[in-house]
Amino acid sequence: MAEQTYYIDEDVGEDIASQAGTESSPYKSLGFAVLQHGDSQQFLTRKSTTGTIPEGSDSSARLEWKPVAKAAMKKAKNYAQQQQKKAVREQELVAQRTREEADRKRVLEEAKKILIEEDMSLPKAERIKLDETDPKKVKLGNGTDVLGTRVRVFGRVHRERRQKEVMFITLRDGYGLMQVIFTGPLAKTYDALTLTRETSMEICGELREVPPGAHAPNNRELHADYFKIHKGWKAAGGDDAITNRVSKDTEHATLLDLRHLTLRGETASKVMIVRDAVEYAFNQVYKELRMRKVSPPALVQTQVEGGATLFKFDYYNEKAFLTQSSQLYLETCLPSMGDVYCIEKSFRAEKSLTRRHLAEYTHVEAELDFITFDDLLDHLELVICRVVEITMSDPTIAKHVMELNPEFKVPDRPFKRMKYSEAIKWLVEHGIPNEDGEEHKFGDDIAEAAERRMTDIINRPVFLTHFPVEIKAFYMQKDKDEPLVTESVDCLIPGVGEIVGGSMRMYDYDELMAAFEREKIDPAAYYWYTDQRKYGSSPHGGYGLGLERFLAWLCKQHTVRDCCLYPRYFGRCAP
Repeated sequence: MAEQTYYIDEDVGEDIASQAGTESSPYKSLGFAVLQHGDSQQFLTRKSTTGTIPEGSDSSARLEWKPVAKAAMKKAKNYAQQQQKKAVREQELVAQRTREEADRKRVLEEAKKILIEEDMSLPKAERIKLDETDPKKVKLGNGTDVLGTRVRVFGRVHRERRQKEVMFITLRDGYGLMQVIFTGPLAKTYDALTLTRETSMEICGELREVPPGAHAPNNRELHADYFKIHKGWKAAGGDDAITNRVSKDTEHATLLDLRHLTLRGETASKVMIVRDAVEYAFNQVYKELRMRKVSPPALVQTQVEGGATLFKFDYYNEKAFLTQSSQLYLETCLPSMGDVYCIEKSFRAEKSLTRRHLAEYTHVEAELDFITFDDLLDHLELVICRVVEITMSDPTIAKHVMELNPEFKVPDRPFKRMKYSEAIKWLVEHGIPNEDGEEHKFGDDIAEAAERRMTDIINRPVFLTHFPVEIKAFYMQKDKDEPLVTESVDCLIPGVGEIVGGSMRMYDYDELMAAFEREKIDPAAYYWYTDQRKYGSSPHGGYGLGLERFLAWLCKQHTVRDCCLYPRYFGRCAP
């Protein structure tokens, strides 16, 4: 074949297959031209717009075509060879993938023919949860002792891996994890070969201790003799696989959109399991203290913490709100029930996006009768520490807490007690400014950032007490020795800040009515509350504790949003 001439214009040429390589349709690079036509052709090149115009030529003249330099030709040959090798490798990979896909299809078709049935001649399989190790229920076998060791379990695939012809599955049921081993036909069935994360399974087999040096949850493994994936139990795979939708690199907002899937992850599920234990511990502590649980209403027509944060709605053509606190209702129970508490939802319509604010949160509230302010502080200290003690007494829960928060320690008693005036002085001495960037002064409502920084530096729980009257709620009792401050307390915890707010309550009728007038609140709607001061009043006090903030401290979570099932805050009310 006669030698052909191909043209390369580095400025206006294009390296695409549709180019002919002619003067009117040149290539852009020599390497591409050699790749297309080999290195035995003639190649002419130029720069038509950025090159130098020959001296004496018209300024609009085009440069002449010149033969390519030897060095450029050598470089182009190397490039062409590399691209050709790359193309061969890609073709080989495509062919390999095609063969592998064909082999996989063949294996899967053969796998569909493998049918397994439960061997009814084996001992009856007793159903257990994955964490159960009670010897009355389960006897660990040693490989020869079968009687009484065969169990039936249900759960979802948490992890899975293959090792030659053995399949290892970690099953999860919300109570624990169990390692399951499939061998022989079980590992070769269609369902086993196409198993996806989160698929629900029913499995029967013999429980055995793991071999020396091996590790598995509860130091045991289930050697399966039968399994079944019922209709509708198989989890999505491919692009819809849970590992593609939820991962450690997924944005937090997306994780909240997919909260129903995020909850299946180890961290989220551990926090929720610890939450259950903490709430149980609060109930147990209050029962130890002979306090009675009540369930106040969530739909109210009065305010507790100021009208700016009320969620308003129409209630049969009347104005009503979602409760900010159950405190006022708890106070009405004292005369007939003694000390009382509740664990209910509270709602604050704050347009706040801080990491410790929610629009809907779980409020642990209590009211105690015939007490002093010191009694209230002692009670709070006892409750917080006792709840932690009970929570950590459960080995499973303690393990979860230490995995989430390896540095956690039960707080020492007594907590540090610091008056508001002392805190203002401390903030000034440590150069921590107020929200306006100025030095703190008496009467400032200490901002969240300054409060948290102070607590982190002190690095122990703090009872911050005796706040000024003007920055606290109308119902708080004034200190009889310092009438400008209230018998009030915030419990501050390192890493989180305030988790509890409480006070003694005004119990004198005239003083309470004066407080209503000062705050310009019409007392008429509060008749049921003010009547408590007309019929056998008493010195009493109480508090509210944010359960999500308590959990953020215990489980070392950056935000309270990760400490509730489905967080609700400014801008989010889904899913």
